[in-house]
Amino acid sequence: MSTATVRTASQALRRLSFTFAGDGSHAACLAAGADGGWYVESWRLPEQGVATPGPLALAEGRAESLRSQLVALPDGRVVVCRHDGDRHTVVALTDGGPGRPAVELPLAGMRLPGLRMLAMPGPAGTAADAPIAVLLGTDTRPVTTVWLLTADGSAPRVAAELPGLYGGGVWLDEVGRLLALDRVADGMVKTVVLDLRLGVATPLLELGASSNDRLVLFDPATGFGMLRSDAPGVDRLGWALIGGAEPVRFPDCLHQPDRLLRPIALAPDGPGTEPRVVLQVDHGAASSLVLWQPGSGRLDPLPVPPGRLGAIGHWSPAGLRMPYSAPDRPAALATLDVDALLTARQVAPLDTASPAGWRLDGSATPGDGGRWRPARCVRLAGPAGPVEAVVYGGEQWLSAPHLVLALHGGPADVWRLEFDPALQRMAAQGLAVLAPNQRGSTGYGTEFAMAIRGAWGGPDLDDVLALLASVAGRRAALGLEPPALFGVSYGAFLALLATAHAPAGTVSRCAVVAPFLSGGRLLAEASAPVRALTARLGGDRPIDDARGPRDVLHLADRLRTPLLVVHGDRDEVVPVGQSRSLRHELLRLGRTEGSDFRYVEAAGAGHELLAEEGAAVLHELLAGFLRTGRPA
Repeated sequence: MSTATVRTASQALRRLSFTFAGDGSHAACLAAGADGGWYVESWRLPEQGVATPGPLALAEGRAESLRSQLVALPDGRVVVCRHDGDRHTVVALTDGGPGRPAVELPLAGMRLPGLRMLAMPGPAGTAADAPIAVLLGTDTRPVTTVWLLTADGSAPRVAAELPGLYGGGVWLDEVGRLLALDRVADGMVKTVVLDLRLGVATPLLELGASSNDRLVLFDPATGFGMLRSDAPGVDRLGWALIGGAEPVRFPDCLHQPDRLLRPIALAPDGPGTEPRVVLQVDHGAASSLVLWQPGSGRLDPLPVPPGRLGAIGHWSPAGLRMPYSAPDRPAALATLDVDALLTARQVAPLDTASPAGWRLDGSATPGDGGRWRPARCVRLAGPAGPVEAVVYGGEQWLSAPHLVLALHGGPADVWRLEFDPALQRMAAQGLAVLAPNQRGSTGYGTEFAMAIRGAWGGPDLDDVLALLASVAGRRAALGLEPPALFGVSYGAFLALLATAHAPAGTVSRCAVVAPFLSGGRLLAEASAPVRALTARLGGDRPIDDARGPRDVLHLADRLRTPLLVVHGDRDEVVPVGQSRSLRHELLRLGRTEGSDFRYVEAAGAGHELLAEEGAAVLHELLAGFLRTGRPA
């Protein structure tokens, strides 16, 4: 039986990389079930009624990659760009019918360092050779090549070769000729306009000689645009009538330094009305929505349920559609009636679970019959101020028989108030979970995030050790065992440091996934992109304090709690050699594998092994170890 016959929309536990067709009639995403194998879903978005997802799963033994890029087409097909190193394969997937795998049509194959896809605007062209997507590729030269991709199987047509590197991508018309791109040059970002018919790029936004100016939203019908620029002195959102004589305006209500505001969609009200824009507001673990009009001078909150929104959407007469997830709600598409939500705001609290004007399609009900555990945000005292955390285990999480302190990866990352299969597996095993966003986490302002720039294992380790001491002390007073530690990638590095530095009796056991041993060791062994990121974040800079070097290998003799190390042997971010070196050092110190520690090397797995095929087995292994401490 092919995997296509057993995958259904109701079985999807994770969804990501949502994209909308230009006319809003369809959406697409990557989806995964309990086995962690990723496949493509195509969502039909009717003007009335419920949005329905349908899996475009491949034949048995084949799965999509987390790195696959998607473009949803107005007829329900999905264009997929698959990446394997510098090889890129572009195909179109079509529903193969009940119980059958998707039909795959090859469209292009390219070999170059980077390739990115952009969807065309509006409805699809009727001609067989009408473009369905734009491809932007970079090679070893400082040049970006732009191709037009068609669905007839012919080779992509070169539309332009542009000097420099380009990001972004906002359409300035509805026919797919004028595309705004963000050109990166001399350390600055400026938006230019590419005429795909002429192959010529011209400047669009240049607010200052040394400012970074990027277009983020545009309405071709009115010329209304929103941009992000640091011309006012700090990075801010502004608006203007692009091409008009009026200056760019930067409203005070759009400047919230500790929050990230992202324009999502413009109301389909048409010309002659004041623009209405829905913005997503991210702060810490959760996100919210607000409605803004240029003339109002304020942000009107929309009462959406607590959780995390997907920072992308499409607003049509059918409503605003956006991805949404909560700890007990696997990601799906929400449909919002913005006007109804504004009315509901007058009579219901902003955190209501199901406000009028809100519908979630393609997801199980909260808790899924007791299967999924809810979580909430709490604020705990830290050595330099409050630390927000996502907590599973209800009001009595601190007094649960078993508690896990979970550390996120990154370092520029954050625990979010969203569905997480690994944490859900722990909660299902009866574990309470405390997932803090210590210093260095994103979503709490620049100063908070930059606290560990050049100080990996510095302020963030201080926060973790303070939380450990507080939680372990309070649990000891209740006669309960100390918390366990769990971390992934950078969080695994931090968990090992915390285990080594915490006083005896503070950590009951430690499980880490894809750890590195120090910033310097990562810099020496990782791939060029990871080395560049490590150097940019100052990960290799030594910290001069009483704790000494932040090198796990030098601290291995202090890792005396039961330890589980899991690493994929094809990890493209943190080389598996990092974990192998730790294993060898533990053996050299006389530790016994199987009783003192367990080392698991997942064959064929990459850095995202907790989200890849076979992840459910690892989730079970981790949850069992964190509950019992038995490595065998």
